[in-house]
Amino acid sequence: MRLRLPNTFVLLFAILALIALATWFVPGGKYDTHLVGGKQLVDPASFHYVASNPQGLVALLKAPIKGFVEAALIIGFVLVVGGAFAVLQRTDAIDTLIRSIVRAHQHSPAVRAAIIPVFVTMFSLGGATFGMNEEVIPFVLVFVPLALALGYDSVVGVSIPFLGSQVGFAAAFLNPFNVGIAQGIAGVPVFSGTLYRLVVWAVATAVTIAFLMWYAARVKHNPALSPTFVLDQARRKEQPPAVGDDRISGRHAAVLSVFALTLCAMVVGVVRFDWFIEEIAALFLAMAIVAGLIARLGTDSWVGAFMQGVKDLAPTALVIALARGTMIIARDAQIIDTMLHALMPLVQSVHPVFAAQKMFLIQSVINFFIHSGSGQAALTMPIMAPLADLVGVTRQTAILAFQLGELSTPMIPTSGITVGVLALARIPWLTWARWMIPLQLIYLVLALALLVPPCLMEWN
Repeated sequence: MRLRLPNTFVLLFAILALIALATWFVPGGKYDTHLVGGKQLVDPASFHYVASNPQGLVALLKAPIKGFVEAALIIGFVLVVGGAFAVLQRTDAIDTLIRSIVRAHQHSPAVRAAIIPVFVTMFSLGGATFGMNEEVIPFVLVFVPLALALGYDSVVGVSIPFLGSQVGFAAAFLNPFNVGIAQGIAGVPVFSGTLYRLVVWAVATAVTIAFLMWYAARVKHNPALSPTFVLDQARRKEQPPAVGDDRISGRHAAVLSVFALTLCAMVVGVVRFDWFIEEIAALFLAMAIVAGLIARLGTDSWVGAFMQGVKDLAPTALVIALARGTMIIARDAQIIDTMLHALMPLVQSVHPVFAAQKMFLIQSVINFFIHSGSGQAALTMPIMAPLADLVGVTRQTAILAFQLGELSTPMIPTSGITVGVLALARIPWLTWARWMIPLQLIYLVLALALLVPPCLMEWN
């Protein structure tokens, strides 16, 4: 008899319950903070125990609604963008573009060889430079149907934008949200050490591309090997993406131009004007309005498409709320600082290489609870930086260990981005996790190896 694993909703609620149970056994603790240069930094010598605040049944049941409140921005963003992409889909411009790419893919070996490396590199550069993170969510709606049309599967469609941006974010060299903040807190010149970080980024991105190309080739040769084979068969019946005219009309070209300008505006807005979720959501809403006008969609057709997109993503909103609820339970019980304090002695080792590798493993554990690069930097770097001095690790290396800890994000069911993109693609987290295990092990070995050279050369 085959074991039936729980779906994402059951899994997340089970994690919520386990964390709530842990609050009855883990004592409350807190680090004091102080304001330095406009940032709230943790005093690493200030840890003290506080009255525990165990989370009972009522708190457990309230956690999802609190998750809705605290994740309102990203939930609203997902719903608005889902509606906007449904309008874009109604214009038939995206489907026509996909059909034209499929035709080029069938007739050009160069296009076949370049699609995965080019797009993964683009998304990785976005993560490595301007911190592309939540912004990747809308691209799932484009790359999943594209991957299916090219003979791949939904996993490839999700992986190109999601893994691309996440590996770029973790191996970033100019990302102000993790590298910049961590270096500022650690007292290291901001964006210093770029040369070795470029090596780390190039290696991590190349490994991701190689793995995806190997997997894509296997699944194209034998689609039954895909963990989403049944799902993809049903999806192809619902919406066959490669059927129809592949000639891009003037109206289609105008709609696609608006889409491309929207993406360019998003990048410029994030990099130059510090745009966040509200501005990006407004930008996609404007895109949907303009695209609808160009395609001459009537008001009923426009609203119907938009609401269908919102309806399709309603389950995603609940998944994100549940994921955020896990952090709320731990935070309200005041056990996050306690767990961090308990992990610190584990860093000490007989050699700086092992100490740096332990820092990476600890940051990976902390990443389960804190998914914000800037938030994790603000909490851990004030402790890790002076600790690095004590164990013979340079602060630059400690920052790299912090960054690489985020390579665990694609496997974390408490990450709103992870469960959001998977819900958008209709891939159960457990299905994704089973597929990710080999790549996650590769990332683990890769991170441990990449932390050796900076320790040997005393990288500063």
